[in-house]
Amino acid sequence: MPPSIYIALDTTDLARAKGLAETLRPHVGGLKLGLEFYAAHGPAGVDAMTAFGLPIFLDLKLHDIPATVAAAVNAAWRLGVTYMTVHASGGPGMLHAAVAAARERGAETPKLLGVTVLTSLDAGDLASVGQVAVIEEQVLRLAALARDCGLNGVVCSPQEVRLLRSRLGPKLELVVPGVRPAGAALADQKRTLTPAATAKAGATILVIGRPITAAPDPAKAAAEIAAELIAAAPA
Repeated sequence: MPPSIYIALDTTDLARAKGLAETLRPHVGGLKLGLEFYAAHGPAGVDAMTAFGLPIFLDLKLHDIPATVAAAVNAAWRLGVTYMTVHASGGPGMLHAAVAAARERGAETPKLLGVTVLTSLDAGDLASVGQVAVIEEQVLRLAALARDCGLNGVVCSPQEVRLLRSRLGPKLELVVPGVRPAGAALADQKRTLTPAATAKAGATILVIGRPITAAPDPAKAAAEIAAELIAAAPA
């Protein structure tokens, strides 16, 4: 099976987010709502987007003391989101607290994803904040921590998918932003691959925003990427 496409609705304009969701609903597997959307519209905005019948990925990248993150995960459970993110660099105490909060009602969701190293960062950026490890080593370290703490998956760049899949096994969900079709502008992404290459490496979900949402015909752009993923899937 090819990976699902989750469309990144990174906008503060609720009408635009709804219009894109309606247009793209036949071509994508879910909706990703990020920090700017949530800051503008809060829980009511998330609730409005559930009307399209697609899984919601609430990407807030939580990073705080364990009790605060646990309370935020508990609040997200009441919103009915399918996925949400926490920074794996928050450490084992925070990650265990997040998992406990997600599971305390016995529900299967929200599924928790540990953010490893943002796709906008490269080795120079890590060095500037005192992290001198090779970037792949840092991603693997954080991904293994997330798995060992009971998270469902991790967020990584396309360039680390093959490494994580080979080292951490088939069960961990690999959710991958920073995917760029051939010829697309990189914008603020630094560690990218094409959709087909990312799919072949073993991604579970591709999170794609501007290559679709900023295209002259978003539905056509999404359909073309979906077809590319189907063609890249093993026979």
